[in-house]
Amino acid sequence: MISIIIPAYNEEKRLPEALNRMLIYLKKRKLKNEIIIVADKSRDRTLEVVKDYSKRYKNIRYVYNPKKQGKGYAIKKGVLASKGSLVLFADADTSTPITELDNFMPQINGYDIIIGSREHKDSVVKKKLVSRVILGNLGNVLLRLLLIRKIKDTQCGFKLFNGYIARKLFSLSRIRGFGFDFEVLFLAQKNGYKIKEMPVNWTYCEGTKVTWQSHFATLKELFEIKLNQLLGKYGL
Repeated sequence: MISIIIPAYNEEKRLPEALNRMLIYLKKRKLKNEIIIVADKSRDRTLEVVKDYSKRYKNIRYVYNPKKQGKGYAIKKGVLASKGSLVLFADADTSTPITELDNFMPQINGYDIIIGSREHKDSVVKKKLVSRVILGNLGNVLLRLLLIRKIKDTQCGFKLFNGYIARKLFSLSRIRGFGFDFEVLFLAQKNGYKIKEMPVNWTYCEGTKVTWQSHFATLKELFEIKLNQLLGKYGL
């Protein structure tokens, strides 16, 4: 079974399309599945949408955070609640379409983690913002210096894990914001797990939660992870 984790904050408009596409895809592929939506308290009708889908579809359930906690916190709660032998987390904006799973699934038997990479030479990337490219490149330089080896894109919101390993890694994670991606990959490398970057089709979608401010907050989390490592908080 595959568990699909979707964080949802102010996603009233985009979430139904994402879920409809996933449901059609999963039915067509005949994949046994569960979809876990982790909904932070939102300013729109996100929770009502989530409740509606969970009532209509037996394979959809949700976890609710009564206040905004951050994407990393949401993904962690979803992963730890999952039961699948495989765990995928995907963004509600569908920047990376669920159909990319067709390319990921054949690879997971030889690896522990498959991650989408917009920096892969075979990726098709559309409408990428210049500001995100600049700040992303800065972050990647620091990542390679301080934490992560040989991974070109840690932040693409489409990653497939061996389920047991996902739950083990997220049980160790501490970062609540966008920096959770490179924290988990850092922990994976430290534990010797095999990671493969895969090309993806990726399109920028309106309504992104990533701002200039969140880029700098994420860089701060990078140093927090390094400090956690030096203080032995990960038990490595």
